[in-house]
Amino acid sequence: MANTWDRVPIEPQTVNAPLSKAAVFLVVTVDPAEDAFAAVREVIADIGGLVRAVGFRDLGAQLSCIVGIGRAAWDRLGRASRPAQLHPFPEVPGPAHVAVSTPGDLLFHIRAESVDMCFELEKLLLRKLGANVHVEDEVSGFRYFDARDLLGFVDGTENPMGAALAHDTLIGDEDELFAGGSYVVVQKYLHNLDAWEALPVAEQERIIGRTKLDNVELEPDGGRLSHKDLNTITDTAGVEHDILRDNMPFGRPGAGEFGTYFIGYAADLSTIEKMLQRMFVGVPPGNYDRVLDFSTAVTGSTYFVPSNDLLETLADGDA
Repeated sequence: MANTWDRVPIEPQTVNAPLSKAAVFLVVTVDPAEDAFAAVREVIADIGGLVRAVGFRDLGAQLSCIVGIGRAAWDRLGRASRPAQLHPFPEVPGPAHVAVSTPGDLLFHIRAESVDMCFELEKLLLRKLGANVHVEDEVSGFRYFDARDLLGFVDGTENPMGAALAHDTLIGDEDELFAGGSYVVVQKYLHNLDAWEALPVAEQERIIGRTKLDNVELEPDGGRLSHKDLNTITDTAGVEHDILRDNMPFGRPGAGEFGTYFIGYAADLSTIEKMLQRMFVGVPPGNYDRVLDFSTAVTGSTYFVPSNDLLETLADGDA
């Protein structure tokens, strides 16, 4: 997964491509029939062909697509080896809220600078997949002003940069057969905006751990940990471990639906899982992330993102 976004369309599976203005998050399950799975495998192995077919219609849109494969789907590939950390999303029950685990065999993360390109690729992709898959979840996200979520705060400030970006997101020699790949976790959160907006801004800032207007990080005050602090993972040696977030707001004001689609990429899946444990269980246990009083997780699933070279071999069975 080398950095290739200077060429468009962007090569599939480019986790570290620039964040986009629009995205589609598509989660599907595959029909149990073997012929259905074989047909789906052919489609995902050639996802680059679809990206090129759509992407060359507007090179400035920088269309890209990332395919994630869940544990059950990976096992159906019949391969001798499995990515070391690939397992289903574990439900995280907390004292007040639960990080639910929901079905998903494949994740398609489609990104572009315009909504129409995301729409067109998803349309052609679903046409190719046909009745072989069932859509479990489909969300169209958008970049909101200066990268804010619908709670009004800037989202993704602590994403890794420079050399740390590849280090934190791409699997290395520790799992040699799957080097260049990544793990990704997705969750859909629905917000109670009326309750959130009823809070004084100062209280919102204490919950998030940043100022709302200018996005300045607040120091811990010795009380209950903020959302920012709970999502800061430091090992025993004092080294901080980061993930790449490409969260997107979504919503339907007429239906009263407002939310954030969380998507996190990491070389080490346990980093994301530790964040979720800290958010939902709390530090110390019971002192959970107060954002969860206003944002409810309604989906949760985990996937392995193979490198494009590995993805292209999937149609050939074991290799």
